[in-house]
Amino acid sequence: MNNGGGIVVEIHGGNIYKLQREGKKNILDYSSNINPLGVPKSLKKAVSENFSVLTRYPDINYTELRESIGKYNNISPENIIAGNGATEVLFLYIKALKPKKVLIAAPTFAEYERAVKNAECEIDFFELKEEDNFTLNKDKFIQKAVNYNLAVICNPNNPTGKFISKEIIFEINENLKKSGTKLFIDECFIEFISGWEEKTSALFKSENIFILRALTKFFALPGLRLGYGICFDKKITEKINEIREPWSVNGFADLAGKVILNDVEYIKNSEKWILEERKYFTDSLKEIEKSGRIKVYDTEINFILIKLFEMTSEEFKSRMEEKNILVRNASNFKFLDNSFVRLAIKDREKNQKVVEAVKEVLL
Repeated sequence: MNNGGGIVVEIHGGNIYKLQREGKKNILDYSSNINPLGVPKSLKKAVSENFSVLTRYPDINYTELRESIGKYNNISPENIIAGNGATEVLFLYIKALKPKKVLIAAPTFAEYERAVKNAECEIDFFELKEEDNFTLNKDKFIQKAVNYNLAVICNPNNPTGKFISKEIIFEINENLKKSGTKLFIDECFIEFISGWEEKTSALFKSENIFILRALTKFFALPGLRLGYGICFDKKITEKINEIREPWSVNGFADLAGKVILNDVEYIKNSEKWILEERKYFTDSLKEIEKSGRIKVYDTEINFILIKLFEMTSEEFKSRMEEKNILVRNASNFKFLDNSFVRLAIKDREKNQKVVEAVKEVLL
């Protein structure tokens, strides 16, 4: 978000570059939810062997890229929309759909609100209540959502780490279809869910559902910008293709999508990592929770939401920065106050350092 002076406001949390400019080194970035295994070796090899992609335009239709993504999801390539990160796909969908009234389940990712405001739509929020541990109340959500053109759900949700089962999503969608309410589901973190292939809403192949995905998080490629949409509504797909800018996915991103989705070893190692480290990190923080100074919310993905009882989120963030650890001040998420922070989950060595730092700051 621009503040009028050419500077982007930090709506997405920590700014590691700012700390580096201030002279801090060896910073552990726990504000960013990226796979600590780093860029897949298969992609590094492919890039080194294919620098020639820079000498030509990518395929304007991204045929092979969409085929790779389609195969990965067991879906026809015609249902895949490739984009310059998931954010571009989000904004394109809102522009194509042109909803008049939009309901967003929150607290959640800030870009949904920006995309809707950019399209000059009426916007409202459905609160995921703290007393319900931020789980979605299905019946109340349906009751409210049927009065809107579009309902937005992040699943798994950022920053709460909660995941809604496909059975509940199916029931929500069946009710929304009756009222003509479209359902937008952000699944950018779904690959951190064990057995996600059997839990995705893409299995319904519903014309009423648009699904957003990204290769940013699971494959550790935030700097490359590659995301995609899964859409079974031909009219929406055609409209998006009409209004989008050509060649928004660069040659290296195009190459990445053809390579990393076939990297079975990387995928298996990543699944093993998240199962082990999520348990270790959560259990370690739950030990600190016994002091009564924090509440740790159970998570199903690669970050953890924490409530502080004896200091503000900004104070905690500053104290952690003194230890060269960057955390996410979660107070600017809708419906969260200045007692919430979010911690990413990294590898064991880094997680141990962060646990010790949290103890030193809180205990």
